Amino acid sequence: MSAVQAGGRTDGLPDYLVRLLGAAADLPLRHRMPQATATARRSAVLILFGESAAGPDVLLIEKSAHLRSHAGQPAFPGGGVDAGDDFPVGTALREAHEEAGIDPDGVRVLATLQELYLPPSDRLVVPVVAWWDDPRDVSVGDPHEVARVARVPLAELTDPANRFRVRHQLGFVGPAFAVADMLVWGFTAGLLEAILEAAGLARPWDERDVRPLPESLMRPYTLPGSGDDDDRDAAAAPTVADPAPDGPPARTVPPR
Repeated sequence: MSAVQAGGRTDGLPDYLVRLLGAAADLPLRHRMPQATATARRSAVLILFGESAAGPDVLLIEKSAHLRSHAGQPAFPGGGVDAGDDFPVGTALREAHEEAGIDPDGVRVLATLQELYLPPSDRLVVPVVAWWDDPRDVSVGDPHEVARVARVPLAELTDPANRFRVRHQLGFVGPAFAVADMLVWGFTAGLLEAILEAAGLARPWDERDVRPLPESLMRPYTLPGSGDDDDRDAAAAPTVADPAPDGPPARTVPPR
């Protein structure tokens, strides 16, 4: 899979985003994971950067508390491929429109990153990086899936006071961000951490600060295909925490 979209324009982009695009083919995602299975479902997420009065930001959603999995957890907008999608870009844009009211016509797609495998949900996820040429107010699309949409300032994500690590009861320890009244952890936090490093925005923080993951955010671990998720959950954004019992949830895999 190509890292940078053919014909993608970089005019008018901030320096940090140009740096990210330059490193897109080799993001610093240093996590263990097994090889993707033959049954892995294809999904895509939209990593949408923009600029507001508060400075540069990135779009996150908070999953609805009514979902059977990932309830109340932050994520990038995204989900599984639908028939007729121009995957992965079409999938990411469609999901962002459905979940956060993002008008695809105001979004400039810049790059597709390497596939990432999430073992517990048996998904191959393609992150799609984009710039918001025409920012608009964000709003919740489907309240069954999404409780809140937030444009999170990059300054909050890079503030050392907002960074620490969390320990899951299964033994998984990984990065976390306390931003916009949300605890971002798991796969979403790992991807954010890699993006900030590649964009040259990361600042030193106390990696010895390890906190237990709140019980309210834990869910029982289920094997992929166990039938414990309903169909709507299966189609929802796959990028919130999916800690595997034997290690962190994701790293880059060779292009397929």
